[in-house]
Amino acid sequence: MREIEIGEFAEAWAAGAPVVDVREPWEYRNAHVPGAQLLPLGQLGDRVTEIPAGAVVYVICASGNRSVQGARILMTAGRPAVSVAGGTSGWAAAGRLLDTGDGGSCAHR
Repeated sequence: MREIEIGEFAEAWAAGAPVVDVREPWEYRNAHVPGAQLLPLGQLGDRVTEIPAGAVVYVICASGNRSVQGARILMTAGRPAVSVAGGTSGWAAAGRLLDTGDGGSCAHR
């Protein structure tokens, strides 16, 4: 299972890569990477079909722990996935913008 740093993730995000946030809804509402789709870790295995097939999916959480688990779940289901080390905390620390509230889709930007 591959894990990438914020800088590499930022490039993929800017290119429109699908992003799945595996945190809880309240965490997502407080702050999330723009365009990230909320799929809490506990529901991920049952909702894999909501993720576009074929494209590498970037899995993010608060710090990188749950995203590792999420990426493994997706890979087991046959979806290529990468975990984002540092999570949304690292994204914010790098000066990147965060969205708040509900919403987000896994569509390519």
